[in-house]
Amino acid sequence: MVALIDTHVHLYLEAFDEDRDEVVASAREAGVVAMVLPAIDVPSVHRALALCDRYPGVYAMAALHPSETRTATEADFKEIVRLCDDPRVVAVGESGLDYYWDRSFDERQQFFFRKHIRLAIEKDLPLILHNREASEDLVRILREERAASAHPERLRGIFHCFTGPAWVAEAAAELGFLLGIGGILTFKKSGLAELVRTLPLEQMVLETDAPFLAPVPHRGRRNEPAYVRHVAEKLAEVKGVPLEEVTRVTTENARRLFRLPAD
Repeated sequence: MVALIDTHVHLYLEAFDEDRDEVVASAREAGVVAMVLPAIDVPSVHRALALCDRYPGVYAMAALHPSETRTATEADFKEIVRLCDDPRVVAVGESGLDYYWDRSFDERQQFFFRKHIRLAIEKDLPLILHNREASEDLVRILREERAASAHPERLRGIFHCFTGPAWVAEAAAELGFLLGIGGILTFKKSGLAELVRTLPLEQMVLETDAPFLAPVPHRGRRNEPAYVRHVAEKLAEVKGVPLEEVTRVTTENARRLFRLPAD
């Protein structure tokens, strides 16, 4: 039986309200032994924590999504700081930069991104990065904050929803970050398979980003944590290695990063 970890699944969203128990059961049947739930805002952290109590092997993150920083307050961030002390919170995330939808508050995004980097270092938690059309600024800010930190060795995490290019993978490795590989790997025109083929499994973890970005053969429908197995199978095909090797290495990577208990 393979053991998979979905390192990025929004299980608390209303897309799962009608059949959440069945979704979790299906994930277990597919070999998913743990799920890590990224935050969007303060209420989402509390919803994630409630699911941690409801389902074994579910863990939470705490952060303000970059799109939420347009209206986020200092009080919101203080609550995120407080929530990071909860033992069920295993990462600061998802934080980062998103330049796709709205460029009117870039500076505010960057301000909160720096606060999240410093928080992750202070709490010695991994940092889970959202990056959409902002690679240059994201990497620059990470490097600046690492250089300025008294504990640069604590900076680590995941480039969530990694899609390239190659220089970002190289920068991630230099910074001590892993790459989150999800359903986009299964999209024929993404070009991601060609890049991933050249990268070491030791730098990868698996994710779904469910309910978004469902892999082939479920593309266009609601994504589920069970479908992380399709990502693992595609990665094994791309790398030319057994599925068991992909699951072993990526699961060990995730457990080590999040400090999750072994089964």
